Amino acid sequence: MTTNTKARLEVRQAKASDVRAIADLVRRAYDDLPPYTHGELRGQINNYPEGCFVAKLDGKLVGYCASMRLSKRVAFSDHSWDEVTGNGFGSRHYPKGEWLYGYEMCVDPKVRGTRIGRRLYEERRALAERLDLTGIVFGGRMPGLAKAMRRKNNRAETPEEYVDLVVDNRIHDPVLRFQLANGFEPQGILRKYLPEDRQSRTHAVRMVWRNPYVDSDQPTAHRLPRDVESVRIATCQLQARAVSGFDEFMKHVEYFVDVAADYEADFIVFPELFTLMLLSAEEEELTPLEAIEKLSDYTPRIRKRLSEMALSYNINIIGGSHPTRMDDGDIHNVAYVCLRDGSIYAQEKIHPTPNEAYWWNIKGGDSIDAIPTDCGPIGVLICYDSEFPELARRLVDEGARIIFVPFCTDSRQGYMRVRYCAQARAIENQCYTVLSGNVGNLPNVGNMDIQYAQSCILTPCDFPFARDGIAAEATENVETLTISDVNLSDLSWARAEGTVQNLADRRFDLYRIEWDKRVGNVPTRVGEDHDSAASAPKGPHTPGGG
Repeated sequence: MTTNTKARLEVRQAKASDVRAIADLVRRAYDDLPPYTHGELRGQINNYPEGCFVAKLDGKLVGYCASMRLSKRVAFSDHSWDEVTGNGFGSRHYPKGEWLYGYEMCVDPKVRGTRIGRRLYEERRALAERLDLTGIVFGGRMPGLAKAMRRKNNRAETPEEYVDLVVDNRIHDPVLRFQLANGFEPQGILRKYLPEDRQSRTHAVRMVWRNPYVDSDQPTAHRLPRDVESVRIATCQLQARAVSGFDEFMKHVEYFVDVAADYEADFIVFPELFTLMLLSAEEEELTPLEAIEKLSDYTPRIRKRLSEMALSYNINIIGGSHPTRMDDGDIHNVAYVCLRDGSIYAQEKIHPTPNEAYWWNIKGGDSIDAIPTDCGPIGVLICYDSEFPELARRLVDEGARIIFVPFCTDSRQGYMRVRYCAQARAIENQCYTVLSGNVGNLPNVGNMDIQYAQSCILTPCDFPFARDGIAAEATENVETLTISDVNLSDLSWARAEGTVQNLADRRFDLYRIEWDKRVGNVPTRVGEDHDSAASAPKGPHTPGGG
Protein backbone atom coordinates (compact mmCIF):
# COMPACT_ATOMS: atom_id res chain seq x y z
CA MET A 1 0.00 0.00 0.00
CA THR A 2 1.32 3.48 -0.96
CA THR A 3 1.00 6.39 1.48
CA ASN A 4 0.92 9.91 0.05
CA THR A 5 2.74 12.46 2.20
CA LYS A 6 2.39 16.20 1.73
CA ALA A 7 5.61 17.99 0.80
CA ARG A 8 7.22 19.65 3.80
CA LEU A 9 9.32 22.20 1.89
CA GLU A 10 7.96 24.82 -0.51
CA VAL A 11 10.13 27.30 -2.41
CA ARG A 12 8.17 29.88 -4.41
CA GLN A 13 7.98 33.49 -5.50
CA ALA A 14 7.34 35.88 -2.61
CA LYS A 15 3.93 37.53 -2.31
CA ALA A 16 2.68 40.66 -0.56
CA SER A 17 0.95 38.45 2.01
CA ASP A 18 4.40 37.17 3.10
CA VAL A 19 5.63 40.60 4.25
CA ARG A 20 4.93 40.22 7.95
CA ALA A 21 6.50 36.76 8.11
CA ILE A 22 9.56 37.94 6.15
CA ALA A 23 10.05 40.86 8.55
CA ASP A 24 9.94 38.45 11.50
CA LEU A 25 12.41 36.13 9.77
CA VAL A 26 14.93 38.90 9.09
CA ARG A 27 14.82 39.93 12.76
CA ARG A 28 15.55 36.34 13.80
CA ALA A 29 18.32 35.89 11.25
CA TYR A 30 20.15 39.21 11.77
CA ASP A 31 19.81 40.41 15.33
CA ASP A 32 22.89 42.61 14.82
CA LEU A 33 21.46 44.53 11.83
CA PRO A 34 18.51 46.95 11.55
CA PRO A 35 15.23 45.22 10.61
CA TYR A 36 13.25 46.00 7.48
CA THR A 37 10.08 48.04 7.59
CA HIS A 38 7.02 46.47 6.00
CA GLY A 39 7.10 49.26 3.42
CA GLU A 40 10.62 48.32 2.33
CA LEU A 41 9.65 44.67 1.95
CA ARG A 42 6.54 45.61 -0.02
CA GLY A 43 8.75 47.67 -2.31
CA GLN A 44 11.18 44.78 -2.83
CA ILE A 45 8.38 42.42 -3.85
CA ASN A 46 6.34 44.95 -5.84
CA ASN A 47 9.30 46.34 -7.79
CA TYR A 48 10.49 42.95 -9.03
CA PRO A 49 8.36 40.04 -7.78
CA GLU A 50 10.14 37.59 -10.12
CA GLY A 51 13.38 38.17 -8.22
CA CYS A 52 12.06 37.56 -4.68
CA PHE A 53 11.69 34.05 -3.28
CA VAL A 54 10.63 32.49 0.01
CA ALA A 55 11.13 29.04 1.49
CA LYS A 56 8.51 27.54 3.79
CA LEU A 57 9.18 24.44 5.90
CA ASP A 58 6.18 22.74 7.47
CA GLY A 59 4.15 25.87 6.77
CA LYS A 60 6.60 28.27 8.45
CA LEU A 61 8.56 30.83 6.44
CA VAL A 62 12.24 30.05 7.01
CA GLY A 63 14.07 31.62 4.05
CA TYR A 64 13.92 34.76 1.93
CA CYS A 65 16.01 36.22 -0.86
CA ALA A 66 15.54 39.41 -2.87
CA SER A 67 17.14 40.41 -6.14
CA MET A 68 16.66 42.81 -9.04
CA ARG A 69 18.03 43.39 -12.51
CA LEU A 70 20.74 46.00 -13.03
CA SER A 71 22.96 47.17 -15.86
CA LYS A 72 26.61 46.16 -15.79
CA ARG A 73 27.55 49.81 -15.23
CA VAL A 74 25.61 49.99 -11.97
CA ALA A 75 26.21 46.44 -10.75
CA PHE A 76 30.01 46.72 -11.09
CA SER A 77 30.39 50.31 -9.92
CA ASP A 78 31.56 51.24 -6.43
CA HIS A 79 28.40 51.57 -4.36
CA SER A 80 26.86 51.06 -0.96
CA TRP A 81 23.91 48.81 -0.17
CA ASP A 82 21.65 51.83 0.36
CA GLU A 83 22.62 53.31 -3.00
CA VAL A 84 22.16 50.18 -5.06
CA THR A 85 18.84 49.15 -3.45
CA GLY A 86 17.21 52.59 -3.40
CA ASN A 87 17.35 52.70 0.40
CA GLY A 88 16.11 49.14 0.80
CA PHE A 89 13.03 49.33 -1.46
CA GLY A 90 14.60 47.57 -4.46
CA SER A 91 13.45 50.56 -6.51
CA ARG A 92 16.55 50.63 -8.73
CA HIS A 93 15.38 47.54 -10.56
CA TYR A 94 16.10 48.06 -14.27
CA PRO A 95 13.86 45.89 -16.47
CA LYS A 96 16.52 45.70 -19.23
CA GLY A 97 19.41 44.97 -16.87
CA GLU A 98 21.69 42.16 -18.01
CA TRP A 99 22.81 41.23 -14.47
CA LEU A 100 20.76 39.86 -11.58
CA TYR A 101 21.79 41.66 -8.39
CA GLY A 102 21.13 39.93 -5.07
CA TYR A 103 20.72 42.20 -2.08
CA GLU A 104 19.06 40.05 0.57
CA MET A 105 19.50 36.43 1.64
CA CYS A 106 18.49 35.12 5.04
CA VAL A 107 17.68 31.74 6.56
CA ASP A 108 16.14 31.01 9.94
CA PRO A 109 19.02 30.05 12.31
CA LYS A 110 16.96 27.12 13.59
CA VAL A 111 16.91 25.36 10.20
CA ARG A 112 20.46 26.01 9.02
CA GLY A 113 21.96 22.80 7.75
CA THR A 114 18.84 21.92 5.72
CA ARG A 115 20.27 23.59 2.59
CA ILE A 116 17.53 26.24 2.45
CA GLY A 117 20.08 28.83 1.34
CA ARG A 118 21.31 26.59 -1.47
CA ARG A 119 17.77 26.14 -2.75
CA LEU A 120 17.22 29.90 -2.82
CA TYR A 121 20.49 30.35 -4.71
CA GLU A 122 19.27 27.75 -7.21
CA GLU A 123 16.10 29.77 -7.78
CA ARG A 124 18.18 32.84 -8.55
CA ARG A 125 20.40 30.88 -10.90
CA ALA A 126 17.40 29.38 -12.70
CA LEU A 127 15.92 32.87 -13.14
CA ALA A 128 19.16 34.21 -14.60
CA GLU A 129 19.42 31.29 -17.00
CA ARG A 130 15.78 31.53 -18.08
CA LEU A 131 16.15 35.25 -18.87
CA ASP A 132 19.55 34.85 -20.59
CA LEU A 133 21.16 37.20 -18.08
CA THR A 134 24.96 37.50 -18.06
CA GLY A 135 25.13 36.39 -14.45
CA ILE A 136 24.51 37.16 -10.79
CA VAL A 137 26.37 39.65 -8.62
CA PHE A 138 26.02 40.79 -5.01
CA GLY A 139 27.91 42.25 -2.10
CA GLY A 140 28.72 39.42 0.28
CA ARG A 141 29.19 39.76 4.02
CA MET A 142 32.48 38.78 5.67
CA PRO A 143 31.39 38.22 9.28
CA GLY A 144 34.85 36.96 10.32
CA LEU A 145 36.74 40.00 9.05
CA ALA A 146 36.72 42.09 12.23
CA LYS A 147 38.05 39.17 14.30
CA ALA A 148 40.68 38.29 11.68
CA MET A 149 42.03 41.84 11.70
CA ARG A 150 42.62 41.57 15.46
CA ARG A 151 44.23 38.11 15.69
CA LYS A 152 47.95 37.39 15.81
CA ASN A 153 48.10 34.28 13.59
CA ASN A 154 46.76 34.45 10.02
CA ARG A 155 46.09 38.10 10.64
CA ALA A 156 44.38 40.01 7.79
CA GLU A 157 45.54 43.59 7.41
CA THR A 158 42.97 44.43 4.72
CA PRO A 159 39.66 43.00 3.42
CA GLU A 160 41.51 41.88 0.29
CA GLU A 161 43.98 39.86 2.38
CA TYR A 162 41.09 38.34 4.33
CA VAL A 163 39.38 37.14 1.14
CA ASP A 164 42.64 35.59 -0.08
CA LEU A 165 43.08 33.75 3.24
CA VAL A 166 39.53 32.36 3.04
CA VAL A 167 39.99 31.27 -0.58
CA ASP A 168 43.26 29.52 0.41
CA ASN A 169 41.41 27.74 3.28
CA ARG A 170 43.68 29.37 5.89
CA ILE A 171 40.70 31.11 7.53
CA HIS A 172 37.14 29.81 7.74
CA ASP A 173 34.32 32.25 7.01
CA PRO A 174 30.97 30.37 6.87
CA VAL A 175 29.23 32.95 4.69
CA LEU A 176 32.05 33.41 2.19
CA ARG A 177 32.74 29.66 2.04
CA PHE A 178 29.05 29.02 1.32
CA GLN A 179 29.11 31.48 -1.57
CA LEU A 180 32.31 30.00 -2.98
CA ALA A 181 30.77 26.53 -2.78
CA ASN A 182 27.83 27.81 -4.82
CA GLY A 183 30.01 28.81 -7.74
CA PHE A 184 30.57 32.50 -6.93
CA GLU A 185 33.97 34.14 -7.31
CA PRO A 186 35.26 37.20 -5.45
CA GLN A 187 35.87 40.25 -7.61
CA GLY A 188 36.98 43.21 -5.54
CA ILE A 189 35.91 44.86 -2.31
CA LEU A 190 32.95 47.21 -1.86
CA ARG A 191 34.13 49.57 0.85
CA LYS A 192 31.64 51.02 3.33
CA TYR A 193 28.97 48.86 1.75
CA LEU A 194 26.86 48.39 4.87
CA PRO A 195 27.76 50.75 7.75
CA GLU A 196 25.75 48.67 10.24
CA ASP A 197 27.74 45.49 9.52
CA ARG A 198 30.43 45.78 12.18
CA GLN A 199 31.51 42.15 11.84
CA SER A 200 32.51 42.90 8.22
CA ARG A 201 34.00 46.29 9.19
CA THR A 202 31.25 47.83 6.99
CA HIS A 203 32.81 46.26 3.86
CA ALA A 204 31.57 43.57 1.46
CA VAL A 205 33.20 41.41 -1.20
CA ARG A 206 31.69 41.58 -4.67
CA MET A 207 30.72 38.02 -5.58
CA VAL A 208 30.07 37.07 -9.20
CA TRP A 209 28.55 34.05 -10.93
CA ARG A 210 28.66 34.02 -14.73
CA ASN A 211 25.94 32.31 -16.73
CA PRO A 212 27.67 29.56 -18.76
CA TYR A 213 24.99 29.82 -21.45
CA VAL A 214 25.71 33.48 -22.22
CA ASP A 215 28.87 34.84 -23.81
CA SER A 216 29.96 37.55 -21.37
CA ASP A 217 31.90 39.28 -24.16
CA GLN A 218 28.71 39.51 -26.24
CA PRO A 219 25.87 39.60 -23.69
CA THR A 220 22.26 39.29 -24.79
CA ALA A 221 20.67 42.62 -25.72
CA HIS A 222 17.51 42.87 -23.64
CA ARG A 223 14.49 44.87 -24.78
CA LEU A 224 11.28 45.48 -22.90
CA PRO A 225 8.23 44.35 -24.91
CA ARG A 226 5.42 46.85 -25.42
CA ASP A 227 2.81 44.78 -23.64
CA VAL A 228 -0.72 45.79 -22.72
CA GLU A 229 -1.67 45.86 -19.05
CA SER A 230 -4.85 47.88 -19.27
CA VAL A 231 -6.62 49.44 -16.30
CA ARG A 232 -9.83 51.43 -16.64
CA ILE A 233 -10.19 54.38 -14.29
CA ALA A 234 -13.25 56.52 -13.56
CA THR A 235 -12.96 59.82 -11.70
CA CYS A 236 -16.14 61.36 -10.31
CA GLN A 237 -16.53 65.13 -10.29
CA LEU A 238 -19.30 65.35 -7.72
CA GLN A 239 -21.91 68.12 -7.43
CA ALA A 240 -22.68 69.36 -3.93
CA ARG A 241 -26.42 69.03 -3.30
CA ALA A 242 -28.78 69.13 -0.36
CA VAL A 243 -29.79 65.67 0.91
CA SER A 244 -32.42 64.59 3.39
CA GLY A 245 -30.11 62.16 5.10
CA PHE A 246 -27.56 59.36 4.81
CA ASP A 247 -29.59 57.10 2.53
CA GLU A 248 -30.21 59.81 -0.06
CA PHE A 249 -26.53 60.75 -0.03
CA MET A 250 -25.48 57.17 -0.61
CA LYS A 251 -27.96 56.87 -3.50
CA HIS A 252 -26.10 59.67 -5.30
CA VAL A 253 -22.79 57.92 -4.65
CA GLU A 254 -24.17 54.56 -5.76
CA TYR A 255 -25.43 56.08 -9.01
CA PHE A 256 -21.88 56.92 -10.10
CA VAL A 257 -20.54 53.59 -8.86
CA ASP A 258 -23.21 51.85 -10.95
CA VAL A 259 -22.37 53.87 -14.07
CA ALA A 260 -18.63 53.26 -13.66
CA ALA A 261 -19.30 49.55 -13.20
CA ASP A 262 -21.43 49.50 -16.37
CA TYR A 263 -18.36 50.80 -18.19
CA GLU A 264 -16.36 47.98 -16.53
CA ALA A 265 -14.05 50.40 -14.72
CA ASP A 266 -11.51 48.89 -12.35
CA PHE A 267 -11.44 51.98 -10.10
CA ILE A 268 -13.69 54.89 -9.26
CA VAL A 269 -12.39 57.76 -7.15
CA PHE A 270 -14.52 60.33 -5.31
CA PRO A 271 -13.43 63.81 -4.12
CA GLU A 272 -11.91 64.84 -0.83
CA LEU A 273 -14.53 65.46 1.86
CA PHE A 274 -17.32 64.43 -0.50
CA THR A 275 -19.36 63.47 2.57
CA LEU A 276 -19.74 67.13 3.59
CA MET A 277 -23.12 67.28 1.86
CA LEU A 278 -24.46 65.11 4.73
CA LEU A 279 -24.41 68.32 6.77
CA SER A 280 -27.20 69.74 4.61
CA ALA A 281 -29.59 67.37 6.40
CA GLU A 282 -29.09 69.27 9.67
CA GLU A 283 -31.86 71.66 10.72
CA GLU A 284 -29.39 74.42 11.56
CA GLU A 285 -25.98 75.30 10.22
CA LEU A 286 -23.30 73.80 12.45
CA THR A 287 -20.08 75.40 13.57
CA PRO A 288 -16.94 73.85 12.06
CA LEU A 289 -16.18 71.80 15.18
CA GLU A 290 -19.80 70.66 15.52
CA ALA A 291 -19.79 69.70 11.85
CA ILE A 292 -16.68 67.58 12.21
CA GLU A 293 -18.15 65.69 15.15
CA LYS A 294 -21.35 65.03 13.24
CA LEU A 295 -19.51 63.78 10.18
CA SER A 296 -17.27 61.50 12.23
CA ASP A 297 -20.38 59.74 13.57
CA TYR A 298 -21.11 58.54 10.04
CA THR A 299 -17.73 56.81 9.61
CA PRO A 300 -18.74 53.17 10.33
CA ARG A 301 -21.80 53.40 8.06
CA ILE A 302 -19.82 54.98 5.22
CA ARG A 303 -17.12 52.30 5.33
CA LYS A 304 -19.76 49.56 5.39
CA ARG A 305 -21.80 50.91 2.46
CA LEU A 306 -18.77 51.65 0.27
CA SER A 307 -17.41 48.16 0.89
CA GLU A 308 -20.78 46.60 0.03
CA MET A 309 -20.85 48.56 -3.23
CA ALA A 310 -17.31 47.54 -4.13
CA LEU A 311 -18.26 43.89 -3.73
CA SER A 312 -21.64 44.02 -5.46
CA TYR A 313 -20.51 46.19 -8.39
CA ASN A 314 -17.10 44.50 -8.76
CA ILE A 315 -15.16 47.76 -8.65
CA ASN A 316 -12.45 49.24 -6.42
CA ILE A 317 -13.67 52.41 -4.71
CA ILE A 318 -11.37 55.19 -3.52
CA GLY A 319 -13.76 56.86 -1.12
CA GLY A 320 -12.50 60.43 -1.41
CA SER A 321 -11.90 61.36 2.19
CA HIS A 322 -13.96 61.66 5.34
CA PRO A 323 -13.26 63.26 8.76
CA THR A 324 -12.79 60.54 11.37
CA ARG A 325 -12.11 60.67 15.09
CA MET A 326 -9.19 58.39 15.87
CA ASP A 327 -8.62 56.24 18.95
CA ASP A 328 -6.45 58.93 20.53
CA GLY A 329 -9.26 61.50 20.20
CA ASP A 330 -7.80 63.47 17.28
CA ILE A 331 -9.73 64.13 14.09
CA HIS A 332 -7.97 63.00 10.90
CA ASN A 333 -8.96 63.37 7.27
CA VAL A 334 -9.09 59.78 6.00
CA ALA A 335 -9.51 58.17 2.58
CA TYR A 336 -11.22 54.78 2.81
CA VAL A 337 -10.20 52.48 -0.04
CA CYS A 338 -12.75 49.70 -0.44
CA LEU A 339 -11.63 46.94 -2.77
CA ARG A 340 -13.82 44.53 -4.69
CA ASP A 341 -12.45 41.58 -2.72
CA GLY A 342 -14.06 43.02 0.43
CA SER A 343 -10.90 44.42 2.03
CA ILE A 344 -10.83 48.00 3.33
CA TYR A 345 -7.75 50.22 3.67
CA ALA A 346 -7.44 53.65 5.27
CA GLN A 347 -5.01 56.36 4.17
CA GLU A 348 -4.84 59.45 6.37
CA LYS A 349 -4.01 62.89 5.04
CA ILE A 350 -0.49 63.69 6.21
CA HIS A 351 -0.56 67.48 5.82
CA PRO A 352 -3.75 69.30 6.86
CA THR A 353 -4.18 72.66 5.16
CA PRO A 354 -4.13 75.81 7.32
CA ASN A 355 -7.93 75.97 7.04
CA GLU A 356 -8.35 72.36 8.17
CA ALA A 357 -6.05 72.89 11.12
CA TYR A 358 -7.59 76.23 12.14
CA TRP A 359 -11.31 75.74 11.61
CA TRP A 360 -11.65 71.99 12.13
CA ASN A 361 -8.64 71.17 14.33
CA ILE A 362 -7.74 68.34 11.96
CA LYS A 363 -4.41 66.66 12.68
CA GLY A 364 -2.08 64.99 10.19
CA GLY A 365 -1.57 61.27 9.91
CA ASP A 366 1.73 59.50 10.58
CA SER A 367 2.25 56.99 7.78
CA ILE A 368 1.76 56.50 4.07
CA ASP A 369 2.00 53.20 2.22
CA ALA A 370 1.11 51.60 -1.09
CA ILE A 371 -2.15 49.64 -1.07
CA PRO A 372 -2.28 46.22 -2.79
CA THR A 373 -5.10 45.79 -5.32
CA ASP A 374 -5.95 43.29 -8.05
CA CYS A 375 -4.51 45.83 -10.53
CA GLY A 376 -1.24 46.20 -8.65
CA PRO A 377 -0.16 48.56 -5.86
CA ILE A 378 -1.73 52.02 -5.74
CA GLY A 379 -1.28 55.10 -3.57
CA VAL A 380 -3.52 57.88 -2.26
CA LEU A 381 -2.42 61.48 -1.67
CA ILE A 382 -5.24 63.62 -0.34
CA CYS A 383 -5.20 67.10 -1.92
CA TYR A 384 -2.45 69.10 -0.17
CA ASP A 385 -0.34 65.92 0.20
CA SER A 386 0.23 65.94 -3.56
CA GLU A 387 2.27 69.11 -3.09
CA PHE A 388 4.93 67.25 -1.07
CA PRO A 389 7.14 65.23 -3.47
CA GLU A 390 8.55 62.97 -0.75
CA LEU A 391 5.20 61.25 -0.22
CA ALA A 392 4.70 60.29 -3.86
CA ARG A 393 8.28 59.06 -4.07
CA ARG A 394 7.73 56.76 -1.09
CA LEU A 395 4.57 55.32 -2.66
CA VAL A 396 6.36 54.67 -5.95
CA ASP A 397 9.34 53.15 -4.13
CA GLU A 398 6.84 50.71 -2.65
CA GLY A 399 5.64 49.86 -6.14
CA ALA A 400 2.62 52.12 -6.70
CA ARG A 401 1.99 52.92 -10.37
CA ILE A 402 -1.27 54.83 -9.93
CA ILE A 403 -1.66 57.61 -7.36
CA PHE A 404 -5.17 58.85 -6.63
CA VAL A 405 -5.56 62.48 -5.55
CA PRO A 406 -8.98 63.32 -4.09
CA PHE A 407 -9.10 67.11 -3.65
CA CYS A 408 -11.31 69.93 -2.44
CA THR A 409 -10.40 73.43 -3.63
CA ASP A 410 -12.34 76.68 -3.45
CA SER A 411 -10.64 78.65 -6.22
CA ARG A 412 -8.86 78.17 -9.51
CA GLN A 413 -5.56 79.11 -7.87
CA GLY A 414 -5.99 76.38 -5.29
CA TYR A 415 -6.99 73.87 -7.94
CA MET A 416 -4.02 74.71 -10.13
CA ARG A 417 -1.64 74.15 -7.22
CA VAL A 418 -2.96 70.61 -6.89
CA ARG A 419 -3.12 70.08 -10.65
CA TYR A 420 0.42 71.26 -11.41
CA CYS A 421 1.89 69.31 -8.50
CA ALA A 422 0.03 66.13 -9.48
CA GLN A 423 1.35 66.48 -13.02
CA ALA A 424 4.87 66.92 -11.63
CA ARG A 425 4.46 63.78 -9.50
CA ALA A 426 3.44 61.85 -12.63
CA ILE A 427 6.51 63.03 -14.53
CA GLU A 428 9.15 62.67 -11.84
CA ASN A 429 7.88 59.25 -10.70
CA GLN A 430 6.81 57.98 -14.14
CA CYS A 431 3.38 57.02 -12.84
CA TYR A 432 -0.28 57.96 -13.37
CA THR A 433 -2.05 60.47 -11.12
CA VAL A 434 -5.85 60.69 -10.93
CA LEU A 435 -7.62 63.78 -9.56
CA SER A 436 -11.22 64.00 -8.33
CA GLY A 437 -12.82 67.17 -6.95
CA ASN A 438 -16.11 68.65 -5.75
CA VAL A 439 -18.10 71.29 -7.61
CA GLY A 440 -20.98 73.60 -6.63
CA ASN A 441 -21.86 74.84 -3.18
CA LEU A 442 -24.30 74.42 -0.34
CA PRO A 443 -25.46 77.74 1.16
CA ASN A 444 -26.52 76.21 4.48
CA VAL A 445 -23.25 74.31 4.96
CA GLY A 446 -20.60 76.73 6.17
CA ASN A 447 -17.71 74.61 4.92
CA MET A 448 -18.85 74.46 1.30
CA ASP A 449 -19.08 78.14 0.39
CA ILE A 450 -17.52 77.80 -3.06
CA GLN A 451 -15.72 75.02 -4.93
CA TYR A 452 -13.69 74.72 -8.11
CA ALA A 453 -12.62 71.53 -9.87
CA GLN A 454 -11.55 70.01 -13.15
CA SER A 455 -11.00 66.33 -12.45
CA CYS A 456 -8.50 64.55 -14.67
CA ILE A 457 -6.26 61.55 -15.31
CA LEU A 458 -2.63 62.60 -15.84
CA THR A 459 0.29 60.73 -17.36
CA PRO A 460 4.06 61.13 -17.68
CA CYS A 461 5.12 63.21 -20.67
CA ASP A 462 6.77 60.86 -23.16
CA PHE A 463 5.96 59.14 -26.44
CA PRO A 464 3.75 56.26 -25.20
CA PHE A 465 1.37 58.68 -23.46
CA ALA A 466 -1.08 61.41 -24.37
CA ARG A 467 0.53 64.41 -26.10
CA ASP A 468 -0.08 66.85 -23.24
CA GLY A 469 0.24 64.33 -20.41
CA ILE A 470 -3.56 64.27 -20.02
CA ALA A 471 -5.30 60.95 -20.57
CA ALA A 472 -8.71 62.50 -19.84
CA GLU A 473 -10.21 65.53 -18.09
CA ALA A 474 -13.63 66.83 -17.18
CA THR A 475 -15.16 70.18 -18.03
CA GLU A 476 -14.64 72.67 -15.20
CA ASN A 477 -17.29 72.78 -12.49
CA VAL A 478 -19.72 70.34 -14.12
CA GLU A 479 -20.84 67.14 -12.43
CA THR A 480 -19.65 64.22 -14.53
CA LEU A 481 -17.82 60.93 -14.65
CA THR A 482 -14.56 60.90 -16.63
CA ILE A 483 -13.29 57.50 -17.76
CA SER A 484 -10.06 56.44 -19.44
CA ASP A 485 -7.95 53.34 -20.01
CA VAL A 486 -4.31 53.51 -18.95
CA ASN A 487 -1.62 50.98 -19.83
CA LEU A 488 0.60 50.10 -16.88
CA SER A 489 3.08 48.45 -19.23
CA ASP A 490 3.72 51.85 -20.80
CA LEU A 491 5.12 52.94 -17.43
CA SER A 492 7.49 49.97 -17.34
CA TRP A 493 8.62 50.75 -20.88
CA ALA A 494 9.14 54.45 -20.12
CA ARG A 495 11.17 53.66 -17.01
CA ALA A 496 13.45 51.37 -19.03
CA GLU A 497 13.55 52.94 -22.50
CA GLY A 498 11.93 56.36 -22.24
CA THR A 499 13.39 59.64 -23.43
CA VAL A 500 14.23 60.34 -19.79
CA GLN A 501 14.38 57.79 -16.96
CA ASN A 502 13.75 59.78 -13.80
CA LEU A 503 13.61 56.84 -11.42
CA ALA A 504 16.71 55.10 -12.75
CA ASP A 505 18.77 58.30 -12.89
CA ARG A 506 18.36 59.32 -9.25
CA ARG A 507 21.68 60.12 -7.53
CA PHE A 508 21.52 57.84 -4.52
CA ASP A 509 25.16 58.65 -3.86
CA LEU A 510 24.16 62.27 -3.13
CA TYR A 511 20.76 62.22 -1.46
CA ARG A 512 18.10 60.00 0.02
CA ILE A 513 14.64 60.19 1.57
CA GLU A 514 14.53 58.57 4.99
CA TRP A 515 11.17 57.98 6.62
CA ASP A 516 11.42 58.28 10.39
CA LYS A 517 10.69 54.80 11.73
CA ARG A 518 9.73 56.25 15.11
CA VAL A 519 6.80 58.21 13.70
CA GLY A 520 3.49 56.82 14.88
CA ASN A 521 4.99 55.15 17.95
CA VAL A 522 4.93 58.21 20.18
CA PRO A 523 1.47 58.68 21.78
CA THR A 524 -0.24 62.01 21.25
CA ARG A 525 -1.87 63.67 24.25
CA VAL A 526 -5.65 63.39 24.07
CA GLY A 527 -7.50 66.68 24.20
CA GLU A 528 -4.53 68.79 23.16
CA ASP A 529 -5.55 72.42 23.12
CA HIS A 530 -5.94 74.20 19.81
CA ASP A 531 -3.48 77.04 19.33
CA SER A 532 -5.78 80.00 19.82
CA ALA A 533 -2.94 82.39 19.04
CA ALA A 534 -2.80 81.26 15.41
CA SER A 535 -4.22 83.76 12.94
CA ALA A 536 -7.21 82.74 10.87
CA PRO A 537 -6.38 81.77 7.27
CA LYS A 538 -7.65 83.98 4.49
CA GLY A 539 -10.86 83.12 2.65
CA PRO A 540 -13.92 81.06 3.62
CA HIS A 541 -14.06 78.15 6.04
CA THR A 542 -13.55 75.67 3.20
CA PRO A 543 -11.30 72.92 4.61
CA GLY A 544 -9.52 72.18 1.36
CA GLY A 545 -7.71 74.73 -0.74
CA GLY A 546 -4.78 72.73 -2.06
